[in-house]
Amino acid sequence: MRFFDREQEFEKLREIETLSHEVARFTIITGRRRIGKTEMVNKFFEGRTLLYFFVARKAETDLCDTFIDEIRTKLNLPMLDSKGLSFAAVFKFVMELSQTQHVNLFIDEFQDFYRVNPSVYSEMQHIWDAYKGKAHINLIVAGSVNTLMNKIFKDKKQPLFGRQTDAIHVRPFRPSVLKEIMSAYCPNYKKADLLALYTLTGGVAKYVELFIDKKKFTEKKMLDMFFERDSYFLPEGKNMLVDEFGKDYGIYFSILTLIAQGKNTRSELESTLNIKELSGYLKNLSEEYGLISKMQPVYVTSSNKNVHYAINDQFLRFWFRFIYKYMHVIEAGGNDRLRAIAERDFATVSGKSLESYFTEVLKESGAYTRLGYWHDRKGENEIDIVAEDELENRLEFIEVKRQAGNYDEDVLKAKSEQFFKAVGTFKGYDIVYRGLSIEDM
Repeated sequence: MRFFDREQEFEKLREIETLSHEVARFTIITGRRRIGKTEMVNKFFEGRTLLYFFVARKAETDLCDTFIDEIRTKLNLPMLDSKGLSFAAVFKFVMELSQTQHVNLFIDEFQDFYRVNPSVYSEMQHIWDAYKGKAHINLIVAGSVNTLMNKIFKDKKQPLFGRQTDAIHVRPFRPSVLKEIMSAYCPNYKKADLLALYTLTGGVAKYVELFIDKKKFTEKKMLDMFFERDSYFLPEGKNMLVDEFGKDYGIYFSILTLIAQGKNTRSELESTLNIKELSGYLKNLSEEYGLISKMQPVYVTSSNKNVHYAINDQFLRFWFRFIYKYMHVIEAGGNDRLRAIAERDFATVSGKSLESYFTEVLKESGAYTRLGYWHDRKGENEIDIVAEDELENRLEFIEVKRQAGNYDEDVLKAKSEQFFKAVGTFKGYDIVYRGLSIEDM
């Protein structure tokens, strides 16, 4: 699959690189695994000199041998014998070099220095502080383990706290980009196929690429590939999160599985797991790992009313709903049986994805000042999307249905009356009612 999107990120990288010719820049790039951080940076520097240091999990001296070979090859510079050199010595060499010539340096999987030599971070801090005043360096570091990257740069007790000058968070492909990709490779795609791509990948670049490169353009072919024996996707959730959660991954996986199944209030989770206090785990999942959001109906003023939790990542929603929950089926060789279960429930699961898809579309438009959902205290009246534009005094009530024929405007208006009773009237506002379906994707 060819390279798509990242115009906003490229614009920021261009600004940073221009500044780095005059003053040292230290940029951190974050984003979940497989999102395309490395490919994005390499694509941006295509045709230009970029030192690329990948922090593999091996001895520091072996790493430094690789880094020095990179310097020799890319910059055509003689260097001392690399035998026994530390990363601090290599980094100092680059910082000294950047005082006489401009250098672009990209350190990938930066958090893995914790496994190689944790003192690297304090050594980098001393070298950076000593040389940055006269350096012309564009230093970029990227990492996929959210907890460790937060610890390195956001913990006040850590040596590199506050040293970064810029930050870029790489996000999944937007709906418009997914449409562009499908149009490029399968111009006659059906809207249901686009929804399947969104549901199964969440716009994560690597997952999209896997389907596109194997020409799996239909819902059926995507599901076949997802659940086939030795599928890339089956172990992916565990591979992605075990490093994040460490020894506590079992309880976190149980919580995420229940949320994916719809048990998404704290009381439901505690009751099902028979654990009296989950607040610490839920806080970590939200704030430390960024995997769940604390959801409330729009215009609710109390932070503790009508709270439920949702998994932010579309792929992980699907993975915990069908893969981790049914891991015993896979272990029994029942991949075809599990695929049948997923196909049976796919309309329901993708229906919730459709709501997320349209919420992302509305965000991408930039036309609203508030977006969310609403339901009353009893949960009897629920509105899928409430969209407000405070500049134009416009309020939209949106009902999302897989099939357009299932939308009933009278029902939506009745729900909105309950909304106004609970929230208050919007005098002077234009009130709009509309339905969205697969055909509007």
